[in-house]
Amino acid sequence: MSETNPTGLTDNAAGALAYITIVPAIVFLVLPPYNASSYVRFHAWQSIFLNVAAIVIGIAFSFLTVFGWMFGMYFFVLLTRLIWLAWFLIWLVCVLKAANGQRYKLPVIGDLAEKQAGN
Repeated sequence: MSETNPTGLTDNAAGALAYITIVPAIVFLVLPPYNASSYVRFHAWQSIFLNVAAIVIGIAFSFLTVFGWMFGMYFFVLLTRLIWLAWFLIWLVCVLKAANGQRYKLPVIGDLAEKQAGN
């Protein structure tokens, strides 16, 4: 899965770069030759869905942290940090798997990404 595009960037590198922020993921979905590769499209969509899920969970836990101030702040702060650590580890696994040419599907998000990528 290490096909080199005319730009010199392999599909593996483009798939891994799609996870860096949401911006490269969107760029890879729009610009040829990257949008022609189902591998790059899959990782771009999975990156977008992973970032959206992280934002939604982050907002939910910010509200919970406000309640945590009243009922035991340390529990919610610790829980929030553990969730962000888990998100970071999931993100890191996705980057490494994409860089190594593996189409690693996350539960739920991976299925959505596969549908959007047209696989």
